[in-house]
Amino acid sequence: MAANTSKTARASVKAGQKAGAAGGLNVLGEFKYLIPLNNGKHVYLRNLVNGKTLHLATGSEAFTEAVKALAAAGHGAKIKAEIEGLAAKLPADQGWDTTLKTLEEANAFAAEAVAA
Repeated sequence: MAANTSKTARASVKAGQKAGAAGGLNVLGEFKYLIPLNNGKHVYLRNLVNGKTLHLATGSEAFTEAVKALAAAGHGAKIKAEIEGLAAKLPADQGWDTTLKTLEEANAFAAEAVAA
């Protein structure tokens, strides 16, 4: 874990890694990129490329750019699938469908095709 992360961020990531916890690692080793916070307004975004966990507002340009960077590294399809799962599983007022639409309009997942 990066030394510059907050105590809250480290505790949240650690809690998410426990078996069976939402947003954590499962027994097959699949990595979750998103830890939803504040009813979908914010998210911890895990970056496998640099090992950092970012705390971002889901409607921010920084979130879009972070997703674009991960998509360029080949992680776009998994992030998109996670957001689709959150949209299906969580209440509509959390806005994951809007977040997905915003990312698609910004071509956040198209970076994966360019990188390939």
